[in-house]
Amino acid sequence: MVVGDISTGTDVLVIGAGPGGYVAAIRAAQLDLDTTLVEKDAYGGTCLNRGCIPSKALITATDVAHEAGNAEAMGVHADPAVDLQGMQSWKGDVVDQLTGGVEKLCKANGVNLVEGTAEFAGNGKARVAHGGQGQGSETIEFEHAVVATGSRPIEIPGFEFDEEHVLSSTGALALDEVPDDLVVVGAGYIGMELSTVFAKLGTDVTVVEMLDQALPGYEEDVARVVRERAEELGVEFQFGEGASDWEQTAEGVRVATETEAGDRSEYDADKVLVAVGREPVTDTLNLEAIGLDPDENGFLQTDHEGRTDVENVFAVGDVAGEPMLAHKGSHEGEVVAEVIAGEPAAMDYQAVPAAVFTDPEIATVGMTESEAADEGFDPVVGQMPMQASGRALTLGERDGFVRVVADEETGFVLGGQIVGPEASEMIAELALAIEMGATLEDVGSTIHTHPTLAEATMEAVKNAQGHAIHTLNR
Repeated sequence: MVVGDISTGTDVLVIGAGPGGYVAAIRAAQLDLDTTLVEKDAYGGTCLNRGCIPSKALITATDVAHEAGNAEAMGVHADPAVDLQGMQSWKGDVVDQLTGGVEKLCKANGVNLVEGTAEFAGNGKARVAHGGQGQGSETIEFEHAVVATGSRPIEIPGFEFDEEHVLSSTGALALDEVPDDLVVVGAGYIGMELSTVFAKLGTDVTVVEMLDQALPGYEEDVARVVRERAEELGVEFQFGEGASDWEQTAEGVRVATETEAGDRSEYDADKVLVAVGREPVTDTLNLEAIGLDPDENGFLQTDHEGRTDVENVFAVGDVAGEPMLAHKGSHEGEVVAEVIAGEPAAMDYQAVPAAVFTDPEIATVGMTESEAADEGFDPVVGQMPMQASGRALTLGERDGFVRVVADEETGFVLGGQIVGPEASEMIAELALAIEMGATLEDVGSTIHTHPTLAEATMEAVKNAQGHAIHTLNR
């Protein structure tokens, strides 16, 4: 029996329950708006289920095993046995706790939860198809809609994901056996994070990258620290090569690559992981029904309030464009909910931090030195090497640095780049400095706990001022 179509109404319809969508829904409900959240898969979206959280769980677990097995210099001798299925079980428990928490938070804040796939059916109207045979559909009329459908891994021609031979990041994070050999296509942040994970599990990893360096988009000296550490772990890089095709072999796969000059190479492995980036999911929404067109890359263009070209339709998170970061999407979700409720809110992207959870970590915020100069500032730069940090050395970490960029005339902090242990945590101080308009003097005169990694930020700031104590001044 097919359940008939029903019709309901809501003030705010949110499509997608990832970090942007569920935050928008909760905040809208807190502002006394009748809010309906539609999710077709799992609460928390890609981030909680197939991205940020599961990847960081596996990164942490493999770090524990690797550090325990490589701590002879500290007087620790161990040969840890890795149970990947046990790791996956633990990772699954973490994911389940968080996704369950999102659902409970939504309900506790009065959000109406609807399971199904939503698409627009005209101005102020959406249709939700419920999963499962005979489950029917419903029409939801809305005053405002928030598109938060996220992103998915990009497929390249000839490498369609089957999650057996050709893996997406989703498939790689779900493996229950450690591959002996792995070819990774793409040396961006996803490729580098997962290459590090599998190298620490004992996999022979070969990274194929069309460009001439790992982590394109980051400054060369920042990326070099991570690449060299990966090479120490046994990761081999093949730069200037693009994956052209693959074939199945008796042992696994054979991946062919080609250079711009036409030179061809082949690499044998158990599996190939394609990690060349992500693309927005907007093709499932029937945007034509409301007269909304994505740009050439599939993104929905928005203004400073998160509003699309359709007055009552907003977009947040990955579908709203770069940077495709969960915390950026959550911030947009809050802003959009407040705009809909008539509150004075707007996007402010001057201090959006980004982190790469490689070994060591990378974290950045604001401008680089060259970007500051291009914007008309006269930048002054301070830097503190991790090898001069007492806390870094007690962690067995010598590689990396903290760099701070400021305006020489005013002293205002403009940006920061950190590569080293716990960089993802340390960057918050510089993000706050930029957001509040702090100066080098403000940060440098703040007493930092000793011994901590955060002291390196203080020393980098003082280095920019010309009076660092624990590193030579420039």
